[in-house]
Order: sequence, then C-alpha cells, then structure tokens
Amino acid sequence: MNGCEYDLLLKNGRVIDPASGMDQRADVAIKDGKIARVAPDIAESAAKEIDVTGLIVTPGLIDCHCHVYPTFPQAENRLYNINADAHMLQSGVTTVIDAGTCGWRDFMRFKETVIDVSEVRVLAMINIAAGGMVRMESEQEPSEFNAAVAAEIARAYGDIVVAIKTAHYWTHRPFTDEHRPWTSVDATIRAGELAGKPCMFDFYPWLPERPYRGLIERMRPGDVHTHMYAQQFPVLDENGRVSDFLMKAKERGIRFDLGHGAGSFWFRNAVPAYRQGFAPDTLSSDLYMESIHGAALNLLNIMSKYLCIGMPLEETIARTTVEPARQFGHPELGALRPGGCADVTVLKLREGDFGYADCGNARLSGKWRLECEMTLRGGKIAFNRDALGLPEWTDAPAPYWTSPGII
Repeated sequence: MNGCEYDLLLKNGRVIDPASGMDQRADVAIKDGKIARVAPDIAESAAKEIDVTGLIVTPGLIDCHCHVYPTFPQAENRLYNINADAHMLQSGVTTVIDAGTCGWRDFMRFKETVIDVSEVRVLAMINIAAGGMVRMESEQEPSEFNAAVAAEIARAYGDIVVAIKTAHYWTHRPFTDEHRPWTSVDATIRAGELAGKPCMFDFYPWLPERPYRGLIERMRPGDVHTHMYAQQFPVLDENGRVSDFLMKAKERGIRFDLGHGAGSFWFRNAVPAYRQGFAPDTLSSDLYMESIHGAALNLLNIMSKYLCIGMPLEETIARTTVEPARQFGHPELGALRPGGCADVTVLKLREGDFGYADCGNARLSGKWRLECEMTLRGGKIAFNRDALGLPEWTDAPAPYWTSPGII
C-alpha cells in the first residue's frame, strides 16, 4: 500500500446509513475489505481515492426476496431463475436472500454450486416442501412437508438459512385428513418454531376454507407475508380503507414484504395503502427471468417507484439495508459500521419525468429515479458504471505489450 493508511477512500458523498442515523456529507475509508472509518474530511492517505461528490453512499443493498437457484422448471425446464452475480451487482445489491426455491433435497447442491461460489452474498430460505420450487409438484404434497427435517437444515446452516418458506399451496383437490387447507402453513410455522427462525408466506386465498385473514391470524410476530399488494389480497376494504385486520397485524409485529415479482405488485393497492400508513417493512424484487423483463426490472427500479409514491429517500434505503438485515437475523449487514464488511453502494438520484409500470398494466408517473454508479463487495469494486476513479485514456499507462523491452 506504499505506506497509505487505507486501501480506498470515497470522498465527499452524501452518506446515508439508516442503521446509525447518518445522513450527511462524509467520507468512507476502507481497509482490508472492511469499513475502517466514516467521517467528514478524512485526511489520511489511501492507495486509491474516488471523489463521489453529488452522489449517495449507502450500505450495500439487500434484496430479501429473489430466486437465484440455477433451475426452476416451471416452464418446460428452461432456466427460470437469475444469476446473482450477473444481475445484482449492477443495481447495487451485494446480498440476496433466495426465497425458498430449494427444499432440503436440493439445499446442498444450492450451497455448493451457488452460495459458496457467488461474489454476491447469497443467503437462503428453506422451502417447507422437500422439492421446493425446483419440483413444484412437491409444494402440493403434504407428505413432502417435513417440519423436523427443514428445521434441522436451518439449524445446521444457521449462518446461511434465514427463514422457512411456504409457497404455491393452493390445489383444488378434495381435502383429506392429510391434505387440509392449512397443511403447508402449519408445517412451516412448526419448522420455524423448531429452528428458531421466522417464516415467510407466499399465499393463495382462492378457497373459502383458507381466507387471507386466517393466514394473518396464524402468523407469529416476526413472520413475514410477501406479495403484500398483489391483486388477490383484500388490502383495501369496500370503502377503500386499509383492512383493519392488517393494521392490527402490524401492531402485533407481523412483517410485510413487497415481493414485486412478475404479478404481485399493483399500484391500485399499494398507493392508497401507503398513503394510509400501511407501508412495506422491506422492499424486495422477487426477481426471476420473467420479472427481470417485466415491471420489476431490479431493486433500484422498485425503490424508485417508492420515492415517486412518496416514501422519503432515507426510509427507502432503510427498507433495503438495515430492515432486512435485522428481520432475517444478520444485523452485521446493511450498515456502514467500522469493522464491518465493506459492502457499499454508490447511487445517483436523478430528477426528471419518469414512468413506472406495475403488474396490472398500470402506470405511475414520477420525478425520481435511482441509478447505481458503483458497487463495492468486500471492499473491492465490483461494478463501476461511469469508470469513477480511473484516468482518462490519454493519461493511462501504455498497454504492457507496447512498453519498451516487451517486443
């Protein structure tokens, strides 16, 4: 490091770190892959210094609901999910939580082929169904719902597995002693209790025996309902007010995740609900191939929607950093804390005339858009859209093969 105090110094940015309450112009110093110091006007030298004047510096973003297991054979066995490194770093996301793509049968393959080798930090929820979404028929079979095994995986890999997940259990087959309206939900809650983990519920209230309110009443404080503004949920009552049981659920500690996806976010639910105080606790993308090319696009696009709905910038950042970190048991993440891993996102907030689509073919007009300028993962620059900190080509060293003595 040639005697330099730091490896990298980000200078003069607007640092927004909801975990510490910081929102001010400051510098961020990084050494050995960790945050070394956050303060105004750091004078010590760094091996590399980058001026980020006019930009926003935040903790690395956390997308707490997406799908990054390689296959998801819902559509003729084509690749259905995304690659975390290819799709996330360019939108400032340094940590993802795969939301129950795998049950226990595929978890070890997931760990070995994705979690252990990705540049992006990959955490996971275990699907209560042994075959998970990899074998979606598994999600309809009560014999596949083994709470004890799911909990054992969650305990054994407690640093990786953050929750138990149920999804897509909605079949119209006749109910039996084993195949009951709440079989999947009850098994998920049991696994969560055994593992000491929260549960996430992706739910279809299409049967009269299984109303949405029944799910909310079963959930424990700290459990999460995702896709909170999807069209199938009675978010608003007949008078256009947020349903009273949802407000009461928030008061008793039930958490609500956005989970945008390809079909689960409607402005007609989201905007009136937000204006009445029913806001997401976490913003997430539910990214897979279909939602990447649909209305979701990426986490920054979703954050931009919320800025245009009226959520303050600091709150928007909190719901993609400190809030998911706390919710899913990793408080060391989502913060610019000295000694912590140097996952850092540098953003530009643009003002103009923008439009955003929802999953119900409706548009929201707004004046804000967030864009990622730079992503640091573990102190290393993993994405740098505008080549910040690099010399102009006229000032750059000659290529090695044209240097004297090479040829």
